[in-house]
Amino acid sequence: MGKMFALTDLEEFSGISLKTDPEEGADLREKYSFVQPAYHMNKKHWITVILAGQVPDRMLRQLTDRSYELVVSGLTKSQKLRLSSL
Repeated sequence: MGKMFALTDLEEFSGISLKTDPEEGADLREKYSFVQPAYHMNKKHWITVILAGQVPDRMLRQLTDRSYELVVSGLTKSQKLRLSSL
């Protein structure tokens, strides 16, 4: 499929880049010091959440789920069917 909703370094796991709505991403970056523009990604649509013990687990799960939903919503019907069969 070639679509990605999260990007991280598995060895260090110091942060995770997630897809976001542009307005939501701007709000999150303004509100939380642990949310930053995503490195080497489109900063309008991607954020990096720094995982240094400040991020509530629930918030991280919600941001990850939202990123997944945004990517899936952009898939074609046939891609969604293939995904649902996995």
